Amino acid sequence: MFGTQEINGDGILEIGGVSVKKLKGEYGTPLYVMDKNYIVEKAELIKKSFKSKVFKTDVAYASKAFLTVGMCKIVEELDLCLDVVSGGEIYTALKAHFPMEKAHFHGNSKSIEELNMAVEYGIGTIIVDNHLEFKLLEDICEKKQKKINAILRVNPGIDAHTHEYIQTSKFDSKFGESIFMEETKELIRRINRSEWVKFEGIHAHIGSQIFDINSFLKEAEVMTNYIKELVEEGIGIETLNLGGGYGIYYSEGDEPIDLELCLKEQVSIIEKINEKYNLGIKKLQIEPGRSLVANAGTTLYTIQGLKTTYSGKNYYFIDGGMTDNIRPALYQAAYNGTIGNRCLEEKENSVTVAGKCCESGDLIIKDAKLQKAELGDILCVFGTGAYNYSMASNYNKIPRPAVVIVENGESALMVRRESYEDLVRNDV
Repeated sequence: MFGTQEINGDGILEIGGVSVKKLKGEYGTPLYVMDKNYIVEKAELIKKSFKSKVFKTDVAYASKAFLTVGMCKIVEELDLCLDVVSGGEIYTALKAHFPMEKAHFHGNSKSIEELNMAVEYGIGTIIVDNHLEFKLLEDICEKKQKKINAILRVNPGIDAHTHEYIQTSKFDSKFGESIFMEETKELIRRINRSEWVKFEGIHAHIGSQIFDINSFLKEAEVMTNYIKELVEEGIGIETLNLGGGYGIYYSEGDEPIDLELCLKEQVSIIEKINEKYNLGIKKLQIEPGRSLVANAGTTLYTIQGLKTTYSGKNYYFIDGGMTDNIRPALYQAAYNGTIGNRCLEEKENSVTVAGKCCESGDLIIKDAKLQKAELGDILCVFGTGAYNYSMASNYNKIPRPAVVIVENGESALMVRRESYEDLVRNDV
């Protein structure tokens, strides 16, 4: 269990001091539950570990993991920056009155409309992805007579051992420009000469859900040595952004890195190379997303069907599925869970938890030990705070669940449950 999860005397799981039975009764299921205390404690650990006596350090929450107006307010409360990747995420930050000078705008395919939004609303930093995007951004800034800060996303070619779909630093990645191409240095020279786009530094992100600390340390070394090449050419680099991707625990077999150690080691490597070659780096940045919120989240479902097949396979059917958690179907992601109102009972059944969608692949947990369940019981699936709500869909015309935040025995709605009327609201 994670964060403030604990089992009360009646064998019922509590999150943030609120029982899952009470949460189901008040808000219904499926239900995303976010533990605020976990988010706060993890953010403070990251900020404390990513410190330097040499550089200013910024932690930017990668909002694609989980973004609502309420989450933007928590990010501001924690004094974090905000990493956004679309016009919709920019708009959400605006609606939350988030200070836009602390927002970073990412993406490999930013539209002209989105770049216009970023410049108009004073986004603090644009992470430029490629040659064409820089040209578009420069033209927009000149037209609006507004200057903007930018760093260039580069690809250091580090092979991070993770799922193919979430590797972002391979030589053929769609993200960034390779450090092994002379054209990349030419782009940096162009940005550095720009009247309207202020070049501040470089950015890299080697992938997601990475368990090998050496991948992150190699990234710090490679990126700092690349800065050395640029500085020797007379190009000043103030900012180095190392991205995110720190792996977390979902299920048996996952071995997360020691995040505190990793962050301190990254800073130490960069400090040493910076001092040795007098590079003049002033600011380091990272972008945790999943590592900040994934284990803060638990999804509650109601058991609404039980089946044993001719082959002897046991199924528990739930009132949600791949519409609220696409990751098992998309990435073969594995999850742990428990029957939240039977926590003291032994997990004796080998069960597959199946969703309600008309897809054979709509399976949330495969062949796991769970307590013997009855209709109406509450299945709790752990580690669903990242990329579950964000990637939720209306497939089979199923409404998206509500999101609730819990803290110190209290709960509050973050996102209302969609209604059937919401499903056809934009139909004409």
